Amino acid sequence: MTTQLQLGLDTFGDVTAGPDGALKPHAQVIRDLVDQGVLADELGIDFFGIGEHHRADFAVSSPETVLAGIATRTSRIRLGSAVTVLSSDDPIRVFQRFSTVDALSNGRAEVILGRGSFTESFPLFGFDLRQYEALFEEKLDLFAELIRKTSVTWRGNLRPPLRDQQVFPPIEKGGLTTWIGVGGSPESVIRAARYDLPMMLAIIGGPPQRFRPFVDLYHDAFERLGRPVRPVGVHSPGYIADSDAEAVEEFFPAYKQMRDRIGGERGWAPMTREEFEREVAGGSLYLGSPETVARKIAATAKGLGLSRFQLKISAGPLAHEKMMRCIALYGREVMPLVREMLG
Repeated sequence: MTTQLQLGLDTFGDVTAGPDGALKPHAQVIRDLVDQGVLADELGIDFFGIGEHHRADFAVSSPETVLAGIATRTSRIRLGSAVTVLSSDDPIRVFQRFSTVDALSNGRAEVILGRGSFTESFPLFGFDLRQYEALFEEKLDLFAELIRKTSVTWRGNLRPPLRDQQVFPPIEKGGLTTWIGVGGSPESVIRAARYDLPMMLAIIGGPPQRFRPFVDLYHDAFERLGRPVRPVGVHSPGYIADSDAEAVEEFFPAYKQMRDRIGGERGWAPMTREEFEREVAGGSLYLGSPETVARKIAATAKGLGLSRFQLKISAGPLAHEKMMRCIALYGREVMPLVREMLG
C-alpha cells in the first residue's frame, strides 16, 4: 500500500428518480453526473469514475464524453472509466478518446479496462459473444502497445495489422494510467501482471478478505516476472448518511429495486432485507455513518494492501440529491477518518 491511500468514487450513471418519484431523462442524469464530479473535485476526492452501459436503466454509454465535460470544470481530481468494455470497442479509438480527456484535464485521465458484466454491447456493435475471451485478450494486447509506444507495429488475428502506426493525439506528459478490472478470475489476475498493469478488484459481495488470495497471486506473478509489483485497488458499492439507520433506510429501497431488476435477468431470487443487512454487516457493502464506513474501508485497505479504494455510490433510482449528500460526507468526514485510522 502506498503512503497515502487514494480514495475515489464510482458511479454507473443509473437513471435516478426526481422529486416527484418519476425517472429523470437520460440527459438530465448525465448533467447531474457532471455536478457530482465537480463536487468531488471541490472536496479533494482523489478519483471520479464513470461506468459504461448500453441499456435503458443506465444513462452513460460513453464515459469519456462525460469525463471530458467534468474535466473542463475541475482542476485536480483524476477522471476515469469504471469500466471501459474493451472487448466490444476499438483499442485505438479508446486510446484516442482517453488521450483527449487527458489533454482537457491536463494529465488527469485514467482508464480501467474490463470485459464488463453486461453483454448488450456485443450485438450492438456486431461482435460475437463466442469470442468473448479472444476479443479481450487481443484488444488488450494492442492497447498495451499503444500506451507504451509512439509508433506501433502489431499483428493479431481479429483485425488488420499495424505497421509503424502513430496514434493521435498522443499523451502530452508521462503515460495514460491504465488499470485492469478483475471480477473473480485468477486468469485475469495473471493477465494484469503479465501486461505490467495495476489491478482493480470489483468486489460487490461477500467478505472482502476472500480476495486476499488474488492479491497474493498478483504479487507472486510479479515476483516470478522479476518486476516491481503494481498498485492494487478495490471498487465496492456503498452509501453514507448521518447515521447507520438513516443510511439503511435511504439506500435499501433503491438498491433492492436495482438488484432485483438485474438479478431477475440472471435468475437470482429477490433480495431480502436480511440478506441486505448481512452484506452490510460482514460483506462488501460499505454503508452507514461516516465512522462506520471509514472503519470498513480502512480494514479492507489494510487487509488487502490497497493503493486505492473506490466507493460506488449509484444504485438504481437513488436520488441525485442523496448522492450529492453522500459525496459531501465522503469527502469531508470519511476520508479524514480513514487516513487517521491508517496512520
